[in-house]
Order: sequence, then C-alpha cells, then structure tokens
Amino acid sequence: MHGFANPRRFLSLARWLTPVLLLSGLLVTAAALWWGLTRVPPDRLMGETVRILFLHVPAAWLGMGGWTTIAISSLVFLVWRHPLAAIAARGAAVPGMVFTAICLVTGSIWGRPAWGTWWVWDGRLTSMLVLLFLYAGYIALAQAVEREGASARIPAIFGLVGAINIPIINRSVVWWNSLHQPPSITLGKSAIDPVFLWPLLVATLGFSLLFGGVVLARMRALLADLQADARLRRRAMEAA
Repeated sequence: MHGFANPRRFLSLARWLTPVLLLSGLLVTAAALWWGLTRVPPDRLMGETVRILFLHVPAAWLGMGGWTTIAISSLVFLVWRHPLAAIAARGAAVPGMVFTAICLVTGSIWGRPAWGTWWVWDGRLTSMLVLLFLYAGYIALAQAVEREGASARIPAIFGLVGAINIPIINRSVVWWNSLHQPPSITLGKSAIDPVFLWPLLVATLGFSLLFGGVVLARMRALLADLQADARLRRRAMEAA
C-alpha cells in the first residue's frame, strides 16, 4: 500500500481501475434499481413509497462514508505527509456531498407520507444537514487553500474535526427521541425482510463502486492540475 503513495504508481493503477469501477457500478446499480423498482412488492405499511429505500439508504451510507474517507485521508496526510492522502480527501468531498444531498431529498420525499411533513428538526435529519454544510465548507476551504497557496493542513484538520458528526448521525436515533426509524441493519442481524434486503445490498454495492470510480477520477484530475501548475512554475523560473 505504501508504494501507491507514489503518484506515478497510483496513476498507473487508477488509469485502468477508474473505468472498471464506473462501468461495473453503473451495471450493478441499474440491475439493483430495476430489481427494487419493478420486482419487489409494495410494503404493507409504506406501499410504493418503500422503493425510495433503494436510493435513500445507500446515499446515507455513502454520505457518511465519504466523510469517513476524508477523515482517514486527512489523518494519514497529517501524520505521514503523503500528498496523495490530501488529494484522496479532496476527491471524496464532492461525491460525498452529492450522496448526502440525495439522502436528504429522498428522506424528505419518504417522510412526507410517513410523518405528514417534508421536514422535521429531528436528530437524524438535522445531523445529516450539518454533514451537507460540512462538505460545502470543506470544499470551499480546500479551494481557497489551493488558490492562496496556504497549508494543506488546514482542510485536513477541518476534515478530522468534522468527523465528530459521523457517530452523532449513526447514534442519533438511539440518543434522542427520533421520528426516524432505528437502525434496520446491525452487526450480524437485520430487521429488513429479505425481499427488500437483497436488492438493497446490491444497490449499495453498485453505488459504492460508482463512488470509488468517481473518487479515483477526481484524484486523477486533481493530480493533473497540480502537475500542470508545477510545469508552469518551472518554466516561469527557467524563463526568469
């Protein structure tokens, strides 16, 4: 793994792995959504609305997973100073933010028939909204640091501090009197009927592959920008 901290080795791996992840993710996601939207029967209580599950739950997991990636990558950057770790954190920010937004939108659509309103200031919903704002703040901060030439430690520290929100999201339905249902899947057991569980797991796999492919694609683009800037600076110094 240490060897792939080298940008050249990383690019040689990412060059073929990126399209593999994106294509396989598209195929698996399409199959899972077809399964969940057309083959799964309506729920006894939620009716057809239950089909949002196959988009909402993977989006929620990947929204949290995206920030977990930022936090771990930021820690690696702060401890070992690997520049690729900082790039990985930035690469995970935009797709993580997109999945968090999808989670909030689909959750509101799901909540309208269940709770009679589009939004409540519930612990789970509010902490997910905070996560969306954290993503926006991280992206703006990382762009400002790059533009001003400031230390990359600043967004890395922000990424670590923001990780405090992840266990809050995870445990919010336990700590507070939440309208949101308790965790349906825990270690070693599931409260979800297998007819819903299996397409949900396949959908999660598909979206995870897509997430990984997008992160790699963004890392390659960020590396290309950094290398182009380095070449321009080198030529400017040579010309001077």
